[in-house]
Amino acid sequence: MVNAGVPGETTEAGLARLAGALDAENPRLLLLCLGGNDMLRHQPAEATAANLRAMVRLARERGVAVLLIGVPQPSLLGGPPAYYAEIAKEFDLPYEGEAFASVLHDRALKSDLIHANAAGYRQVAERLADLLRKAGAVRG
Repeated sequence: MVNAGVPGETTEAGLARLAGALDAENPRLLLLCLGGNDMLRHQPAEATAANLRAMVRLARERGVAVLLIGVPQPSLLGGPPAYYAEIAKEFDLPYEGEAFASVLHDRALKSDLIHANAAGYRQVAERLADLLRKAGAVRG
């Protein structure tokens, strides 16, 4: 497992870096979890969705499976925007859209208003592991 994320990164910057990261690491699976910084910076939803689609295509061109993780909107209800589920359906991707929203609604699982703490990330990781097992991507 390699964490190639960059704090504060937008989907545009992530897309620009992705080819190099995939070439350097040669992964079999990409956990794609970007978009929160786009929302915080009020980037157009269409641009964010287009960048996410381009990242999925790029990964697939290299034979890398993708699991899409929806990032909650910075709002009272805080669910992920609809484009995450639409992209997952369009590309037939395993999709986790509730893990972060669930964690960020529990003060005990947050380090600040928009980030999980260690216990919160553990809960997200457990949900992702369950999803990967159900999708047949991992065993055990």
